[in-house]
Amino acid sequence: MARIVAATQNSIRGLVEGFATESAIKQEVVIAAIAIPLSFFIAGNFWIWLALIASLLFVLSVEFMNTAIERLCNHVQPEKHDAIRVTKDLASAAVFFALLLAGLVWLAALVDRLGIFG
Repeated sequence: MARIVAATQNSIRGLVEGFATESAIKQEVVIAAIAIPLSFFIAGNFWIWLALIASLLFVLSVEFMNTAIERLCNHVQPEKHDAIRVTKDLASAAVFFALLLAGLVWLAALVDRLGIFG
């Protein structure tokens, strides 16, 4: 039980740090705060609603990992370095694809709700 409590405390510290210091995380949290209430109107059923929420959580997960990678890179190699730049670019690409996936999920749910293709 102590391990679960410690892991939860670590997670909460990470959430607070990310929200306090990272503008991308702040923006995505604001978008999620707006999108979650909208999801109840867009989703036609429970599974679509779950996909909408899961896509938001996935974006936040990838953004936190990107932030962790960037901070580790900056700690290990504070000076400009080509390998570090490539590493950061790869992590950034992961965020791009997470955002693209979320956009596709939300678009598909909206198209389904509006009955555009059937």
